[in-house]
Amino acid sequence: MPALAVAEALRARGAEITFISARGRSGHGFAREHGFAEESIPLQGFARRVSLGTLRTIWMAVVAVPRAMAIVRRTKADVVVTGGGYMAGPVGLAAWLLRRPAIALEADSHLGLANRVIAPLAHRVVLAFPLKGRVSPKYIVLGRPVRESVRNATRVSGRRHFGIAPEATVVLIVGGSQGARSINAAAVDAFGPHPPFEVIHVVGPKNVEATRSLFGDQTPSPQYRIEGFLDDLPEAIAAADLVVSRSGGSVFELAAIGRPSILVPYPHATADHQATNAKWLVSAGAAVVLPDAECSGVRLRELVGALLSDPPRREAMADAARRIGRPDAADKIADLVVASVRS
Repeated sequence: MPALAVAEALRARGAEITFISARGRSGHGFAREHGFAEESIPLQGFARRVSLGTLRTIWMAVVAVPRAMAIVRRTKADVVVTGGGYMAGPVGLAAWLLRRPAIALEADSHLGLANRVIAPLAHRVVLAFPLKGRVSPKYIVLGRPVRESVRNATRVSGRRHFGIAPEATVVLIVGGSQGARSINAAAVDAFGPHPPFEVIHVVGPKNVEATRSLFGDQTPSPQYRIEGFLDDLPEAIAAADLVVSRSGGSVFELAAIGRPSILVPYPHATADHQATNAKWLVSAGAAVVLPDAECSGVRLRELVGALLSDPPRREAMADAARRIGRPDAADKIADLVVASVRS
């Protein structure tokens, strides 16, 4: 969560932080779980199809603006940082109406709808990637912020965390926070149930039983670990010799930690941003792409086998990832936020 990474960096500078979340929606309560004050406003995203529910959503968005203004006033906020998503619109507008500087974060390789709306009102828009037509001084490229847990993760700490021997070969397979059925099926077909190396397979919270059923009447060996979700994913990345993954925001964690990867972009991502994310790593020599339509057990086994049998290539890919990673993005954004208060 990029906003949480920036909040951690600001807290380290002595700032008081209050999050505003969408009540009852994904992410509500997440900031509080990590020790931050949190307020919530009833709000929901716009459906892709126009319906009667659209009118309700519009009304909730309109009412959210004065509610956000009340929170900004009550907390005596000096600056507002928006993290994209539908909450960014009302909160960004509230900051503008109250003459508070707003810093908008864009964590993907395209400018989302909310950020396109509030960009003219924002003091700065911080980009993860350079975007065509988005130039300074309004737009500034600082990378996608990663949390302190990512910056602190090492091969030694990761392997200690999972109880994996220092000399073992480890492949991490993860399809995003919700998992990816195509990757899950290919991984089980390629490596299960008795892989020749350690496998940490993050299948998604709702996919555990479905993935286990792919083994039929066979039981996976202890070397094939199935996880629904990992709060400690950075440690799993750090423990791995090779990562098979979607190419959402996790590409920045791969780069910050410095791990070679096989990326399987989600083909239906908004503006095809996962393909753009993957291209960023591939162009640097840090990853190879396996299109989702070609993600079979046979193909995955071939790619993983080729990379595991070529340590110099993997090390070169890891070095390339580290060169383009921006592990200090959260600190730089925090400095920008503090400077906006003083300007």
